[in-house]
Amino acid sequence: MMLHRKALFAVVLCLFTGFKLSAQQTQKPVLHGSNWMAITGKPMAATAGAMIFQKGGNAVDAACAMLAATCTMWDTLSWGGETQVLIYDPKQKKVIAINAMGVAPTGATADFFKQKGYDFPPEYGPLAATTPGTPGGLIYMLINYGTMSLEEVLAPSIQMAAGYAIESQAANIMERQKEMIKQWPYSAKVFLPHTGEKREAPEGGEIFVQKDLLATLNKMVAAEKAALKKGKSRKEALMAAYDRFYKGDIAEEFVRGCQEQGGLITMKDLANWKPLTEEPLMVNYKGVDVYKLKQWTQGPVMLQALNILENFDLKSMGYNSSKYIHTVYQAMNLAFADRDFYYGDPYFGPDEPIKGLLSKDYAKERAKLISLDRNNPNIGPGNPYPFEGKVNPYIDLLKKRGYELDTNKRNFAPKHDLGNYSPKGEYEDRLWRGTTSVEAADKEGWVVSITPSGGWLPACIAGNTGIGMSQRMQSFVLDSAINPFNVVAPGKRPRVTLSPSLAMKDGKPFLASAVQGGDTQDQNLLQCFLNMTEFGMNVQQAAEAPNFNTNQLWLSLGGTKTADRMPKPGQLLLQEGTSEKVRGELKKMGYILSFDDRTSGPINAIYFDWKHGSLWGGSSNHGEDYGIGW
Repeated sequence: MMLHRKALFAVVLCLFTGFKLSAQQTQKPVLHGSNWMAITGKPMAATAGAMIFQKGGNAVDAACAMLAATCTMWDTLSWGGETQVLIYDPKQKKVIAINAMGVAPTGATADFFKQKGYDFPPEYGPLAATTPGTPGGLIYMLINYGTMSLEEVLAPSIQMAAGYAIESQAANIMERQKEMIKQWPYSAKVFLPHTGEKREAPEGGEIFVQKDLLATLNKMVAAEKAALKKGKSRKEALMAAYDRFYKGDIAEEFVRGCQEQGGLITMKDLANWKPLTEEPLMVNYKGVDVYKLKQWTQGPVMLQALNILENFDLKSMGYNSSKYIHTVYQAMNLAFADRDFYYGDPYFGPDEPIKGLLSKDYAKERAKLISLDRNNPNIGPGNPYPFEGKVNPYIDLLKKRGYELDTNKRNFAPKHDLGNYSPKGEYEDRLWRGTTSVEAADKEGWVVSITPSGGWLPACIAGNTGIGMSQRMQSFVLDSAINPFNVVAPGKRPRVTLSPSLAMKDGKPFLASAVQGGDTQDQNLLQCFLNMTEFGMNVQQAAEAPNFNTNQLWLSLGGTKTADRMPKPGQLLLQEGTSEKVRGELKKMGYILSFDDRTSGPINAIYFDWKHGSLWGGSSNHGEDYGIGW
């Protein structure tokens, strides 16, 4: 056992070894393992996954433990948020999607928010909350694909809730946002333990105790244990914990605390919500099957972009040449224009034209719009309906919004520039707004890719549950002219940015990846994938490699006024090391350039080396993301 611990420590330590970034080297080395791999946004959360693996759990068990730990650490999410999952099941030999996105509560209508003066639902506070999805999603994963009890996978998080050394990043956010936090008494009780002192939030390294959350997690475990003691099955015991959260005393306190602070969530809202198993969407790109969640996420953006880019010889253009950047930027803009008008909850009418949007023939039509030497600031939604044998019912709505159908009736273009002129810092915060990612795989063949979120700091905590409520209501629209498929309604899921990826090649897992960062998620995941498939990078090189981002899209997060959300045509973020030659060529194409020192995500990914029977981990150098392999 001591040998195992020393070896494990050596693997962990190597991730922080510095390397000068070059064509071959990276700031972190590739992480190798032959038994399992656990990667997520915080070192302590990755350790929680490793603990479960060391106790014999599979990748689903470990992913659940990492998810629970990140929620407990407020790693840009909380227990009241949402969980989006792709799983490769080696028993069924198929990719499965889990939808654990919460829904809009009773009373959450477009008119309700408009009467309060909003163009979009609020960013923070109790009215920003959808129903919590993460507890149900975690239990659902365990029931159907895991092997362990809830008590086992929550053990690291329960230890943390009892007190852990908080990292400076979270502690400093609490301090910076303390005036907002003070609006919500249950949040102030948790996040500002030194009220009245100069620094009211905990310091980095301080033992951060969450008594209310500890009680909530223990109640869920107690429900499971009581059911097992009565002779109930593992599934029944897990469902007892589920029911205590969504129908029992935890639910009652959650609803009481939410409504006391002005929120809308009811007991019926919690009881009626359920996680769902879905068939993921998929396209094939040059022999690789790429899977994403359905159109209630922005995941199909990456699939649409791949379909468009398949019509170009990207490799011959050269990695991050001006021609390559321009072509990929244009493809992303075309996909985002469709996302912003056609994506929404498939369980609510009207039906999204997803078959047409993912048609290869439709992608060829969209690819024809790409000029090889000039940015097109006037890209609008396409017309996918003919590619599924239908007539577009929204032509008049698009005209009302300011678009005209082109002569071949395949695409729309705006009559005028729809520009966003909000300050750069505010806009980029909304564009990049973070979450975390969880990646896990094991030698039995289980693969898990998760992008959870919601309830990030500064979070409004629901009563004495210790649970921060989601802020995902802001991703709805109130005006059907912006997107008729994503107008808020009770029981409906917002169209979210959260977008894990899983790719298969020759019937076997090829790459699992996910990234934080709001509207940039599928931009960065697309480029990571192309880095490996077109340019032969290994998974760590692909995770660290400089990416570029488009701002030519409607923001999904932040700002309650239309002007806050509108696109910024032609704006292009580049890594600051981009050569003067490439900068000059892009300026001549009509781009407005901005720069940042790191533009890679942060991406976390696992590559499957079938030649050697091993796992390769890539963990971004962008933040605190961290991996452990064995």
